[in-house]
Amino acid sequence: MRADRLVSLVLLLRQHGRLSAATLARELEVSTRTVLRDIEALSAAGVPVYAERGRHGGFALLPGFRTELTGLNHDEALALLVAGSRRGAQAFGLGSALASAMLKVVDALPDSYRDTAAGAAERLLIDPETDLLSRRLVSEEAPGAIAAEVLRAVLAGHKLRIHYAAVDQAPQWRTVDPIGLVTVRDRSYLLAMRSGADRTYRLSRILDAEALAEPAQRPDRVDLDRAWQERSTRFRTGGDQVTVGVRLHPARREDLVGTALAVLAEETEPDGWLRLEATFQDPRHAEWALWQLGTSAEALSPQWLRDSLHKRATAIATRYGPPA
Repeated sequence: MRADRLVSLVLLLRQHGRLSAATLARELEVSTRTVLRDIEALSAAGVPVYAERGRHGGFALLPGFRTELTGLNHDEALALLVAGSRRGAQAFGLGSALASAMLKVVDALPDSYRDTAAGAAERLLIDPETDLLSRRLVSEEAPGAIAAEVLRAVLAGHKLRIHYAAVDQAPQWRTVDPIGLVTVRDRSYLLAMRSGADRTYRLSRILDAEALAEPAQRPDRVDLDRAWQERSTRFRTGGDQVTVGVRLHPARREDLVGTALAVLAEETEPDGWLRLEATFQDPRHAEWALWQLGTSAEALSPQWLRDSLHKRATAIATRYGPPA
């Protein structure tokens, strides 16, 4: 770990010029004393780092010192920099590693590429934290230490012991055979096997994790995309899910699609409205989703859903009607 930190220290000085020990400590998430020791180690290794004293002093590298990375063109560098803006690495506990990698990429670019690639990356934003209505997008993240332990077991192919809090259940310890990690809409999942059966665990619900020394019982190769599709299909077709017929204003289509588990059928009516069949997790989920759409949607079936929405609308009308 110290070698990685020393490289990051050099790259910070390469990109920012003179930096104080306090600033370096903050960037590297270590103490000032550790930074001073690292500076001494770099000097002893022949890296031309020197100190400038005074109010605006700090540490800097001699002009012209740089690392090299060959074979990377402008578009490749831009792709890496844009990918680095995504939050998926945070979900897997790789945030600090990603930041260090981006430092190395930018530092190693030829001078003719560095400014243009970095400037172009500033003009591309992927998955901001809020949408146009200033609604904060909810992202779930497991604590870094837990995510790192899960990742370690996945990559090493070892069994994993997790303290998992399933919905409406007391947390329990389980030993699983990890297969892979998947991030969907800022939610991360562990795909695993337990007693030979497929299991899917949400990372944010893992309260503690321990990678074991015992090898995991899992296939040597895995097609994560196919495995995720298969589990998604089983999830949509099992449990207490309900299928609802809906007549919907096209302007609210994305709101419904973003809430439903799946849209099974869709057609456009002569007046421009949409007629859809959508699946929801349970009756309560279906009622909530249709209620949010107000008069922009009409539940066509099943009848119990129409009755439930009518009852709720009547109660609201009564509450806000004229005084008796």
